Amino acid sequence: MSESHPIVTSVKNGVVSAVKGTGDVAKAVVDTVAGTFETVLKDTGKVGVAGTEAITHIAGGVIHGATEVGGDVGGAAKGTVIGVLRGTKAVGTEAVSTISHTAGSVVRSTAEVGGDLGKAATGAVEGAIHSAKDVGLSAEDAASAAGKGAIEAAGKIGSSAGETVRNALTGTISGVKVVAKEPFKSTT
Repeated sequence: MSESHPIVTSVKNGVVSAVKGTGDVAKAVVDTVAGTFETVLKDTGKVGVAGTEAITHIAGGVIHGATEVGGDVGGAAKGTVIGVLRGTKAVGTEAVSTISHTAGSVVRSTAEVGGDLGKAATGAVEGAIHSAKDVGLSAEDAASAAGKGAIEAAGKIGSSAGETVRNALTGTISGVKVVAKEPFKSTT
């Protein structure tokens, strides 16, 4: 992901300004992401490939911006998932795919800046759980989608990253047990 992409730069600057103004990373991210995504959708007319690419760039901008101001990567990840879902207005099976892709993008971007992958993955799951009802999913299905995306992305980064994320997502998050529904190959 190129930090010089216009969406990355715009989101990063928006997050930096908002966090400096309010100090609330999650709220700053939700507002910035939802607004940016609504603009992207107006420009492209649909989610599709352009939307998927935009999610990747938006997640990158959020993580880079939050890291620049010393913000909590977990709060930034949570806000990214909530903001993307609000911006896309995805529901049902489309929301599952959106959650999974967003969680994976957050984990990849966090790895780029050397951030805490476990916190990023946990934050993404928290954002999915928070938004579940609004997108027509159970909290468990939303958490599973985020967990799947985070684990798959971490596994592509490397075995250590995969283990870190799997460990972070073991157990209960926000009162919900995270169960990745597809089998994942062990890297050991």
